[in-house]
Amino acid sequence: MKNKIDKKHFMILTTYRDAVDFLQEAQAVLEKNEAANNLMLGICLQLKQFPEKVKIAPYLATVVDGDDLALAAIMTPPHVLVVHGARPNCDEALAMIAQDLLQNRWNVPGVSGPPQITEKFAMIWTNVAGAKYKPGMGRRLYELRTVIPPQPTLGALQLASENDIELVARWIGEFAAEALPGGDMAKSRESAASRIALGDSYLWENVQPVSMAATTRPTTNGIGISLVYTPPEWRGRGYASACVAALSQRLLDSGCKFCCLFTDLSNPTSNHIYQSIGYTPLADFNEFVFVC
Repeated sequence: MKNKIDKKHFMILTTYRDAVDFLQEAQAVLEKNEAANNLMLGICLQLKQFPEKVKIAPYLATVVDGDDLALAAIMTPPHVLVVHGARPNCDEALAMIAQDLLQNRWNVPGVSGPPQITEKFAMIWTNVAGAKYKPGMGRRLYELRTVIPPQPTLGALQLASENDIELVARWIGEFAAEALPGGDMAKSRESAASRIALGDSYLWENVQPVSMAATTRPTTNGIGISLVYTPPEWRGRGYASACVAALSQRLLDSGCKFCCLFTDLSNPTSNHIYQSIGYTPLADFNEFVFVC
């Protein structure tokens, strides 16, 4: 169900009650560059597939100029707003989104998206909401269509089972503490159990589990990889490279045309590891965090 709430010149801002309606408007445009838009597409397709898991209603909006999508924005609280701009200059559309969020009293903790529009939104939000902003984590999105086999490494890829819930929960917590400041470690076990039940979590095992990776955000032709984690005592032995390469190959063999993943731009090690097994840089994402 749609709710058209604003019109300025030929631009119309529309908010959506659910991901089904949002995707009906935006999916075709986003899929023109499916890998680059994996984050927004994947989140919304998950919302569509598992509506029963939505505990807090998401913010879903588009700004259309005539017949063209100018901007799409989504937010799944407590996460930051994710924006997609379909044109170089979308200041007017960003301002419309900001005004709508403010008028409807949404708590906006930050914004993430392509560099050319995220800081513009941050500046607009500062003006309308009175908040300040600071840089968050800069991320780079990588895409893989052909795996470059890494150096042979002892061990093999295994699908995590119910017997691995406590281990995966602990590693998700450690990953959150290390890679995602502010991550909720209390929810690690719930996340581990859910992922294992869905068949999303994998372990690289060499006598015992030594590394982890998970699939996330499947789209029409591709899928994301996340939660790549190796405990400190097992690092430097090629386990993460072997794990991600094997998982990527398994996904391609299953019919995915591409895999994609995000890295922290400030971590040169992870950026190098992924490129060495066939991941190529696709796009950068900036994040700005809003503070009072």
